[in-house]
Amino acid sequence: MNMKTWKHVPGIIELQVLIWAAVLLLIFFSLLPMDGLLRSVIYTVVNSTSYAIIIYGNILFLYPVFYLKRRFVSYGISVVSFLIITGILRGYASIILYQHFLLIKPTQLSLLTLLGYVPGGILIYVLSLVFRIAIAYFTLKQQTEEILLQKSQAELNLLKSQVQPHFLFNALNSIYYRVYKVDPPSAGLIERLSDIMRYFVDESPKDVVPLSTEVAFIENYMELEKIRIRHGATVNFEKAYNPELHIPPMLLMTFVENIFKHGIDKSRKQNQVTISLVQQDNYLLFKTINRKADPATGNQPGGFGIINLTKRLSMLYGEKSELTIDNEGELYTAFLKIPL
Repeated sequence: MNMKTWKHVPGIIELQVLIWAAVLLLIFFSLLPMDGLLRSVIYTVVNSTSYAIIIYGNILFLYPVFYLKRRFVSYGISVVSFLIITGILRGYASIILYQHFLLIKPTQLSLLTLLGYVPGGILIYVLSLVFRIAIAYFTLKQQTEEILLQKSQAELNLLKSQVQPHFLFNALNSIYYRVYKVDPPSAGLIERLSDIMRYFVDESPKDVVPLSTEVAFIENYMELEKIRIRHGATVNFEKAYNPELHIPPMLLMTFVENIFKHGIDKSRKQNQVTISLVQQDNYLLFKTINRKADPATGNQPGGFGIINLTKRLSMLYGEKSELTIDNEGELYTAFLKIPL
């Protein structure tokens, strides 16, 4: 037999089906020697049905609707009324079925006779509370097992995902040493590319990163972008902050990325970019200024980057952050202010 069959763990519904099957068989075979087949069947069906109504009526309706909402008085009244109605219906069904199938002489159905079936439901009601606890336990246990399985799978996927980047890092290091012997500047660019990729893998998933790490990532990005520009670009980067500060990763990158995507004219001999990152009181101020690649268009395309940044700032800081963009004239100015 396949080993997976032995490892199969029944779900909550399967477990309840097994329990009710056991209850039906236990009641039926305990009555069969004394009451015969037909009487045992009738008693088993009627009583098991009433038990199920009491148990599931309580745990699926009365308990969540009244008790969990702290309506204790309403819950008590509902339980008593529910047990009385269920007991009367159980008694009525038993008597009618016995008279019909067993040809028992009809007896007068009095309220007192039917109420005699009510006390039997009290024990079932108490068992329904135990049944609910058991269901909650197995549900929690099953959810815990699923979470552990997902965690194990996520850890396995993470290990798999880390293999390829680290292989690439090692390959880049090997290329770096080869290139460095003949072309040190090009080797420096390879090193910056390696640092950028390592940032994406190791730092970007974190909630916060050191500000110095974020700045190093931006500077590496700009150096790589400069090699794509025919006449180069002059970047004045003013920095005045505590290097031990931490900020969410990739928060400043949107403006810098927009500069090199939309604010650099590759045919222009002078591409001037001004960037400042200054700590002022309890805020961090980030500002970028660049000429538009095509001033005649009158705008600076930001794509979805600015939209996503705005949503992210709202989630991170609410109304405590400030984002302004000046798009008039030939210059494009972006300003970001975030609390520390």
